[in-house]
Amino acid sequence: MSGSNHSDETPDHEQPTEPTRPASYGQPVPEHHDRRRNWPFFAGVLAGVFLVCVLAALLLSQRPLGVLNPANPTNPQATPPQQGANIQIDQIRRKVADNVKPTIVQINVKTSSGGSLGSGIIIDKRGYVVTNNHVVANGQNVEVQLASGEHLPAQIRGTDPTDDLAVLQIKPTRNMPVATLGDSSKVYVGETVMAIGNPLGITQTVTSGIVSALNRIVSEGSGGAVLPDTIQTDAAINPGNSGGALVDLNGNVVGVPTLAAIDPEFKTPASGVGFAIPANRVKFIVPQIIKDGRVTNSGRAALGITALPLTPFIAQQRNLSVTKGLLVAGVQAGGAADQAGIQTGDVITQIDNVSVEQNEDVSRYLLTKKPGDKVTVRYVRDNNRATALVTLGELQIPTT
Repeated sequence: MSGSNHSDETPDHEQPTEPTRPASYGQPVPEHHDRRRNWPFFAGVLAGVFLVCVLAALLLSQRPLGVLNPANPTNPQATPPQQGANIQIDQIRRKVADNVKPTIVQINVKTSSGGSLGSGIIIDKRGYVVTNNHVVANGQNVEVQLASGEHLPAQIRGTDPTDDLAVLQIKPTRNMPVATLGDSSKVYVGETVMAIGNPLGITQTVTSGIVSALNRIVSEGSGGAVLPDTIQTDAAINPGNSGGALVDLNGNVVGVPTLAAIDPEFKTPASGVGFAIPANRVKFIVPQIIKDGRVTNSGRAALGITALPLTPFIAQQRNLSVTKGLLVAGVQAGGAADQAGIQTGDVITQIDNVSVEQNEDVSRYLLTKKPGDKVTVRYVRDNNRATALVTLGELQIPTT
C-alpha cells in the first residue's frame, strides 16, 4: 500500500507460518465451543450490518443541494452552486453597468487634420467631464454625445499633458447623472473590474476583466506622458476607450483607461494588457483644473532641465569622452539643477547610481521621488567627471 514500507506479498524465500493463537490472560480458551451459545452474538452482528445498510441507503438517496437530478433535470432545487454564484455576479455586473453607463459620454473632436473620438466621464453636476488629454489635443471643435444620444458642445476647461488628463465643460442637463470616483489605493490584484466606453466608436460598450497589476509606470511613447501608478487590467481596452471608466463591482470609478500595450512584433495593441490612470490621481489633478483652469500643484519632482539623448555623432562632434547619457540643453533659472551648479552642455550619466540615457529614464526615476527629496547627479563637463547633490523641485505642468 502507498505510504508503507511493507509488501503484501510473501517473499519467495519464506514459507507462510501457521497463525499463532492469541495469548490468554485469565481463563483458558476452550478448544471446542457450543455454537448455540454464540447465537446472540451473531444475531447482534447481523442486526448491526442491517442497520448500517439501511443508513447508507438513506444517505445515498439524499441529493446534495445544487446537484442536478438526472431523472428530473428541471428540478428547481437542482442549481449547481457555481452556476448560482455566476448568476449572482452577473446580476452585480448588470446593476453596475446600468448605473454607470449614463455617466459615460462619447467625445467627438474635429482637428485641422480630420477628426477623432474618445470617451469621458461626467464627474460633476455642473457639467464637468474628465477625459484624456490626448483625446482632445489639437481639437478645434469638441462635442459630447450623452448616453441618451443628445449632442452638446463642449469647452476645454483645462489640460494636464503630463498626466494625460483633461477637463471639459458642457451645459448641465436636468438630473444629470454623475459618476463616483473611488479610492484606487484600495484596488487589489485579482479584483473584478469593468471598462465602459466607446471603443472604435461603438458607444456604451462594457468589457469585463480583472486587475492584473498595480503601480505600473508606463510611457505613451516618444514625447508622450510617463504615467505613474497605473492600474493594469485585462478588460479589453481599444481606441475610443480612452478617457472612459474602469469601475469596480461597487460601481466606483477606480481608473481612467488610457492606453494598451503595443505588441513589439506586430505593432498592434496587445490583447488583455491595458492601463488606466488611478482615480486618486484624477481626484488630485481635476479639482485644480476646475478651479484654476490649470494644474497649480503637480506633486511631482523635477530636476529643472531640458535634455536630449547623447548620440555617438554628437559625442564625436563635441569630442566627448562619453557616448551615453543625457546632454543638458537648457537649465531652468532658479530650478533644482541650476541651484546645484549643473550647466548647459553637461552630460548627465547617472542619478543615484541609476544610469540614464533617455529622458524617459529620468522621468521614471523621478516618479519615485517627491519635491524636496535629494538625489545625487553624476555628470561629465569638459571630459571631467563631477557629482552634484540636487534638492528636487516641483514639476511645472504646461498648459496647452
